Amino acid sequence: MKSFIQNRLLWILLLLPLLSQAKDYDEGIEYTQLEKAISTQTGDKIEVLEFFWYGCPHCFAFEPTIKKWKKTLPANVKFIRVPSPINPSWMVHTKAYYTLQIMGEGDKQHDAIFQALHIDKKKIYSKEAIADFLATRGVNKGKFLANFDSFAVEMRARQALQLGQQYNINGVPALAVNGKYTISGTQAGSHQGMVDVADFLIKKESK
Repeated sequence: MKSFIQNRLLWILLLLPLLSQAKDYDEGIEYTQLEKAISTQTGDKIEVLEFFWYGCPHCFAFEPTIKKWKKTLPANVKFIRVPSPINPSWMVHTKAYYTLQIMGEGDKQHDAIFQALHIDKKKIYSKEAIADFLATRGVNKGKFLANFDSFAVEMRARQALQLGQQYNINGVPALAVNGKYTISGTQAGSHQGMVDVADFLIKKESK
């Protein structure tokens, strides 16, 4: 009898991970399906967008989860950050993000900007303040300011604004999967919940 109980417990323990992986999520509860799908820009790959703002404490707290999760994404998924200027005052950070991308400094400075705002409490909410801060990290201030006001950056910033409007994003962080679904922290319940729901939708789109 004791052996039988032990074997049953062992099977339950082995099945628990599979049960958690098989969890389904419901449209309208953990995620939203758009009435009309939005065109993606990733070809045959499944597009995953992260809408964020550098000044958002929740986005900053989401970063460790996102970084860890990105490493687990399958080869058929393309992850793209979108610095969404939901509030007009956020546009300065949207343009700063794309300026750094054009300069090849995006990955190097991404974490530093978050830390400056949320850990060091630096008031980098203007073009000049951001340029001065980045200059302390080796980014050429003149080139940054020139690119910041360029047509290329302006176009990318407008596209980020339009994407947020198309996906009906009214808060960050938020995820969008393959032009069809959006996930908020409120819906998913936690940062980990957001990526768990995204995994579910990625599998759904991969079928």
